[in-house]
Order: sequence, then structure tokens, then C-alpha cells
Amino acid sequence: MPPPAIHGIYPMLYALFGADGRLDQGMHAAQVEACIAAGVHGLAVGGLASECNKLTVEERHDLARWTLDATAGRVPVSVTVSDNTVGGQIDTVKRAADGGAQWAVLQPPPVKSASEAALIDFFGAVGDASPIPIGIQNAPEYIGIGLSNAGLIELNRRHPNVSILKAEGAALTIGRLAEDAGGAFTLFNGRNGIELLDSLRSGCAGLIPGVETCDVQSRIYDLHRAGKDDEADAAFKEVLPLLHFLMSTIDHLMCYGKRLAARRIDLGEVYDRGPAQAPHPVGMRVLDHWSKGLGRLPS
Repeated sequence: MPPPAIHGIYPMLYALFGADGRLDQGMHAAQVEACIAAGVHGLAVGGLASECNKLTVEERHDLARWTLDATAGRVPVSVTVSDNTVGGQIDTVKRAADGGAQWAVLQPPPVKSASEAALIDFFGAVGDASPIPIGIQNAPEYIGIGLSNAGLIELNRRHPNVSILKAEGAALTIGRLAEDAGGAFTLFNGRNGIELLDSLRSGCAGLIPGVETCDVQSRIYDLHRAGKDDEADAAFKEVLPLLHFLMSTIDHLMCYGKRLAARRIDLGEVYDRGPAQAPHPVGMRVLDHWSKGLGRLPS
């Protein structure tokens, strides 16, 4: 089992590009500082919202290293691993662990016809070689590949170091998984926190949302953990329309969520690495309406 410290709100950091199209380390460090000042319980990097599919291997390593250096141990860091081979994933996990990452999350290789047995062997080989706890991103809705509950449980039985799940899905799905797994996994949900409280009540230890509302979601989490359910519910109702707008698709989130995060951190203009969804005036008006109560993130 992973240590009990793995819990709470771990925003997935955005990949921030300069006008020259390259990753901007200064803006990334500012993003890290804003999240920590906002009261997050940890940070995540390297996943879909970090645009892992648009980064080179070295750029993915750079983002992880920049995050760990800027964090300097103040909060735990989870690194998502998207290499397509067992050897590549093991190398990335070990680099992350050497840099101070507390846990890593493995994405499946992009082979939609892969059997459950093949995926269990793939993830298990990486988990067995990892010096830190391993999680699996089980997100067939977004990645197109995933394991059944029975497959996930079998993976943990054979390879106990695979003990965390970023099981993106509805709270009902999460609840059924929690019942089936019987405590074998520490569960996180994603989906930008659109079912934050229901996920926590269904057995999640935390969530991995975007950066743009990490202060609000961290406060809601803290209220829930303190047993202040009415306050948590009220705060969640205020932000839910914004979360619903942002999470229509991953591309939509990276378009509008990243722009809201940049606005709240005062990062200036957002530069996309194409191909990317371009902001539309109607979308920006909707974003402005539902985010009008949000000020600057702390710095």
C-alpha cells in the first residue's frame, strides 16, 4: 500500500510555451509557485493536460525536472509517464524518483487492440522495477485503452507496487471500483473535478484537476475532510458551471483552462503548440462569465 500522505488535490500542470514555440521554464516555475501558494496538497505533471502527446521525450523529462526543482520538496509530486515501451517507462520513472517524485502514473501504450493480459504484463514490468509507488491512468474515455476492474485487481495482486489508480470516470464507476478492489488501491479521479465531492464520498483519496481552479478545489477538499459538508457543497456549487464548461473535451480544457490559469497567474499571452483548438469569442465570453468571481491565484 502507498503511504497515507498520498491524498488531496494534485493539479495537473499545463505545458506553457513561449512565442518561440519552446517550453518556457520561467512560466512553468510561476505556475508551480501559484499552485503551492493556493494550498494544493501535491502537484502532477506529464499527463494529458500537460500535452504529453505534443512533447518530445526530452521535453517531458524537462517538465518533470523543472517541477521537482521548483517544488523543492514542499509538496509531493506525481509524474505521469507516457513512454510507449517498458524500457522507456522504467527510465522515466527512475529519473522522476531520482529527482524526488513521490509516485508515478503510467499511461498505457497506444495499442488499442492490446489484451488485458498484455497490459497487465506491461504495467507490471514497470511497477516491479520502480523504486516509488506506481499508479495507472485508467481513462478509456480519453485514451481509448483501459483495464476492467478485474484486470486492475489482478494487476495489483501480481504486482503490489501498482497501488494507485487515476480512475477517471463517473462517481458511480469509482464507487463500484472501490467496492471491488476492497482497499487495494489509493483512488484518484480526474475529469477536472466535475464530480469532486461525489468522488471523495465514493472512495477517492483525492483528485487531479486543472490548475485554473486549484485554490477553490483545495479549499473544498479541506472543508470536506474537516467534516464541513454544507460549506463544501456550497463552494462546489459555485464553481461547478465553470468546471462543466471547461471539461467538455481535453482539447477544450487545454484551450480555455490554460487561458484561465494564465490569467489568474498573470502569465500574459498564451501560445499554443499546434495543432490546437483555437479560442472562440463565444467560448471566451462563457469563460469570462463563469470565472468572473475568481481573482488572482496567490503568489
